[in-house]
Amino acid sequence: MTSTLKIHLRRNERLFVNGAVLRADRKVTIEFLNDVVFLLESHVLQEEQADTPLRQLYFMLQYILIEPKSADMARAMYHQSFGLVRSHFDSEVVLVGLGEADAMVRSDRVFDAMKIIRRMFPIEDSILSSDALLAAG
Repeated sequence: MTSTLKIHLRRNERLFVNGAVLRADRKVTIEFLNDVVFLLESHVLQEEQADTPLRQLYFMLQYILIEPKSADMARAMYHQSFGLVRSHFDSEVVLVGLGEADAMVRSDRVFDAMKIIRRMFPIEDSILSSDALLAAG
């Protein structure tokens, strides 16, 4: 028997499921009885928020999940961008994380790759603010 997954949504919260967008009109629990590709609204970056290298990679991966019909194009964009993004960083933590994320993408575990990249956002923010201070300094 397959295990089920329960998602709790607040009123007006959106859920992206296999390319469809669902909105809860009240607090609700949704139980997935089989495998499904989904993203909670809180995990979705808007295009204007993809303003750093890691956030741009994340946005490409998110597009794979949200727009299954365009997944091949988004995957190709990700692979073209990955090397450039990787060359942007010296941080061992970020480089290791990028390697792990890329392995997840190549294993078709896009959501897991997104989780790894999302965890590195604060590190990237710190690096970019340090770079800005050095440039201003």
